Amino acid sequence: MIAFVSGGARSGKSGVAERLARECRQARGGALYYLATATASDAEMAARIARHRRDRGDEWHTREAPLALGTALDDIEPGSSALLDCLSLWAGRALFEARYDSAVGLAQLETLLAAARARPLDLVVVSNDLNEDVPPQDAETWRYLAFLQRLHRVLAREADRVIEVVAGVAIDWISQGEWRR
Repeated sequence: MIAFVSGGARSGKSGVAERLARECRQARGGALYYLATATASDAEMAARIARHRRDRGDEWHTREAPLALGTALDDIEPGSSALLDCLSLWAGRALFEARYDSAVGLAQLETLLAAARARPLDLVVVSNDLNEDVPPQDAETWRYLAFLQRLHRVLAREADRVIEVVAGVAIDWISQGEWRR
């Protein structure tokens, strides 16, 4: 099962995604993996990462996945549940640090999704919904938003569940392939 959990900043989407990954593990067994795209770039981010690890608890195996989405699942045992948090941070790093073009970035995401289906394992992907804000004024921000929205469309099309989190409330838009474009 692949699930896409999106929402605004601090909406509660990570908590919803963690609960979903735990539910998947209870149903299937296996281990829980947290695929972290964040790096401790400053003191505030280091504190946030430490708080998230503490809040998740010891049942999670953390794997760093700051750029290589295509290989993020390589050492995860089949039958496990994995949570990738978060795609929006990865997209920024891919465009501006690694200088991926959108085709390379899309290929990384598609490889990740194919690997999740082939293993098999449950994959929950978290991302920020940034498209409901005031339109940006600069070209680089537009480029980032366009890339992120392309990633979101691919993920929503391939996911078995698409969940939007608004003020801590999870809205399940697509569940078990009930609707497809």
